[in-house]
Order: sequence, then C-alpha cells, then structure tokens
Amino acid sequence: MKSSTIRTFTTVHTWAGLIAGFALFVAFYAGALTVFHDDIAAWQNPPWRVAADSHVSLDTLMERLVEQHPAAREDFGIVLPRDSSHPAYAFWMEKGEEQFATASQLSAPRAEASENELADFVYALHDSLGLPVIGLYLMGIVSVVYGLALLTGILIHLPQLVKDFFAMRVGRNLKRLWQDAHNAIGVISLPFHVIFAVTGALFCLFAITLAALNTVAFDGKLFDAFAKATDTTPTVIVSGTPASMLTTDELIERARTHALKNGVTTFEPDYMHFVHYGDRNAVAEVRGLSQHTLGSYGTVAMSAHDGTVLATHVGDSYSLNGISYAALFGLHFGSFGGRTVQWLYFILGLAGAFLFYSGNLLYIETRRKRRLADQPRKTLVMARATVGVCIGSCLAISGAFVATWIAERLGVDAGMPQRVACYGLFLGACAYACLRPIANATVELLWATAGLTAAMSIVDLACSAPAMMQQWSPLAWRVLGVDLTGVALGIVFAMLARAATRRARSGDANSVWAFKATRGVAIGSERPQ
Repeated sequence: MKSSTIRTFTTVHTWAGLIAGFALFVAFYAGALTVFHDDIAAWQNPPWRVAADSHVSLDTLMERLVEQHPAAREDFGIVLPRDSSHPAYAFWMEKGEEQFATASQLSAPRAEASENELADFVYALHDSLGLPVIGLYLMGIVSVVYGLALLTGILIHLPQLVKDFFAMRVGRNLKRLWQDAHNAIGVISLPFHVIFAVTGALFCLFAITLAALNTVAFDGKLFDAFAKATDTTPTVIVSGTPASMLTTDELIERARTHALKNGVTTFEPDYMHFVHYGDRNAVAEVRGLSQHTLGSYGTVAMSAHDGTVLATHVGDSYSLNGISYAALFGLHFGSFGGRTVQWLYFILGLAGAFLFYSGNLLYIETRRKRRLADQPRKTLVMARATVGVCIGSCLAISGAFVATWIAERLGVDAGMPQRVACYGLFLGACAYACLRPIANATVELLWATAGLTAAMSIVDLACSAPAMMQQWSPLAWRVLGVDLTGVALGIVFAMLARAATRRARSGDANSVWAFKATRGVAIGSERPQ
C-alpha cells in the first residue's frame, strides 16, 4: 500500500480506538467476569445459605400463581432454581407490565427480577455500561466503531503480520514494547474480537435494525416473519375443557429424555414456559443447557396434559434459523464448551481490556514531548482519562462486590448498595485522577484496586471456610473459584502498581508517568504546547 494510504488507515484506527476504547474497556473487563455469571451468583448466595422459598416445590409455586393471578394462566414462565440458595420464581404479564415473584412474594410481585443479583449487575455493566435503554444503543454504536478499528488495524499490519506477531522487543524503549504487546495480543485474539464486534453490534442494535429493515425492505412484514422463524412455542387453540397437568418433574424428565435422543450429550433444564395452563391443549416448554454445541440452549415443547412432544429445537432437530440464532449467543458468551472455553473467554476478556488500555498509552507516548517537562494539554487530558476511567472501572467493580458482601451479611437488599458503591467509586476515581498528579494517581489507584480486590476475597474466604468445609459440594468450588480469582486479580493489580512506581521513579523524567514531571501539577495548571 502507499504510505499515504497507511497513514490514513492509521489515523482512522487511532481515532476509532480512542472513541470506543473507554466503553470497550469497561465492557471487556466486566465481560470477562460475566463469563462466570453463575459462579458470581453462587458467591453472593452460597449453597450453605438456604433461601426462604427453597423448600417450596415448582408445582406449589404454579398453583399459588394461577390461584392468586388467574390471568397468568394464559402465558407464564418459571425460572428453575439453580441451588438451594436461589429459589424458583415465576414471571408473567399483568396490566401490560412484567411481574416477578417467588412463592412467598406472589401476593405482592415485583416489577424486576433478581434486582439484588451482583452477577446481573456486572452483566449490565458489560451489556450497557449499567445505563438503561440508552446504554444498550450506545454500546451498539461502540461495537460498530470497534469493528472499524479492527478492520483498519488488520489493513495496517497485514503487510508485515508475521514479523509484527513474533516481535517482542524488551528494553528501555517502552513505547516499542507497548506497541509490540498491543500488536501481538491483537493478532492472537483477532478472530474472537471479530466475533465480539459483530455479535455485540447485532445484540445492541437489533431492535433498530429490525425496525429499519421492516420499513425499507420487507413492506412491514418482517416482524411477523421473524416471530414465526424464532418462536419455539407451538401455537395451539384453547379447547375450553379443563384438564389435569403433568407434574413439573415428569415434564422435565420427558424433555431431558427426548433431548438426549436428538444428538446432545447433556440437557440441564433451567426454565419452563406454560401456555393455557389448566386447559386440555395446554403447552409446556422446557429449556435446557447443552454443552459442547453452539446451540447451547435448546427447547422441547410438549402437551402439559399428557406429555406428547409437539416441537423440538435441540441438537439434531434445530432449524437453520434456530442454530444460527443460538450460535450468536454461544459465540459471544462462550457458553458452548464448558469450563475450558469459559476460562479462555475470561483470559480473552482481560486481554481485550489490556488492548484498549495499551492503545491509549501508545497514543499518549506518540504525542508527548520527549525533551520538555511541560506536556501538551491533550496528552495530559488523555492520560488522566485513561487512569480515571480504566483503573476506576476496576476499582468500582471490586467496590460493588464489597458492598454486596456487606449488604448480604446485614440482611438488606444489595441492589442499591452495589450501585452506589460502583458508581461512587468510579466517579471518585475519575475526580482523583484529575486532581492528583498523574503518576501519583496511577500508582495510588492501582494499589487501592489491588487492596480492595484481594482483601474482599481473603475476608470472604476466611468467613466461608468453616461452612464450606462442613457442607462441601460442587457449588462450593464456584465460591472458592471466585475468591481465588479475586486474590489473583489483586496480585496482578499490585504488580502493575509496583511497575508503575518503578517507571515513575526511574523512567523518563519528562514522561507524564514520572513523579518528577507531575509533582504539584493539577489539571488546571497544565500548560499546553
């Protein structure tokens, strides 16, 4: 390519990365944790802490639901319990609003489900930065810009891809080392980043895209066609004849047996959907997770009255639409390959966060004045933003864990404390990065993140050890895994803090990351060049 073309692609790559980088750092760091969604849920509500409604059977829950809310008979769902600390709950539409309730909450259902679940909150940070509605569309736009950054990055490095891939020049030239690390991680994880960019844009902008295509290309018929192509529940006509329903245990067992005959090796039900409950033509649909297949979640629909299989969307019986639709979720969340793939996606998530962090550092290093103590304002502003947003996000998420842990021990709802802690620490870190010298803020925030992350994990491990040893179960491994991962992340942040301290003391004195260059300099006193 011509040098002018490469310069153009480099400019586009740089600015696309900067525009999307901060949001993507949060999405990737939170996304790495979201891979272990069920483990975080078990950590918040460990298996030795029995929930109030854990003794109530699914059939009793449904009987109470249809008795207290007769309108729910037409269409309701039951989220099955993951363990004794997470009771089953029902959800249904009433007066145009979704309602959620466990067995003891049916007289006063809630407008939101799992409102105090830490795992769901971390997922919301990954999915929409924790911002309702607007955050989802914002992340969709960010995903598109992210795709542009990937494309231009490929075009820039394609002529010397092999050379760049194996280059890792360790020495006094830190900019070159950061560049090599940035390029190597980008090349190694490129297929996964393409998957994340495409699926992220589809998920976040799906409603807008569907509405646009419905108007422009499908003459208003796309919504109906899409519903028919993706709906797994058979359409039946109410008979008007009351009939007895099979128990949930019978329906789950029949669904599992039928699914295993259709090419999957496992089928673990997690959700049931009922239509026209109590009628002779009632439908019961069982959704289950199957490992080692891209169509991770499959469904078996049966007659709730006699168990006759009406529709199968699992394993070999998946339609092309169904397997394509399900594969998008499996590829994005890494739910198709068990623990091995989960850990791979966890590492890729952290590597992706590093990719955007290192991209900001390269921008700063490229534009700073190497022979002058006073640096350009844009360089200083970018450095402060990188420290505040990136390190502040890590500190904030650790703070959400701490707030949730304390709230659970006090017996109060954890929803508000975890949000106050997370957003409060994030804004506090951003303000701290603006008011303190850059090098000092970097080191201090890294140490704060390391201390908070490790301390939380060690304290929980110490408090949970007696109960964990007495009531050991496979779920206890999940709690232990979350705590040990927290300790490991704390150690990583501590190592980064030590490295930042060494660089601030013995690195280039004119760098924005040096103690000497930044001592006593506040954001308002920076002199632009």
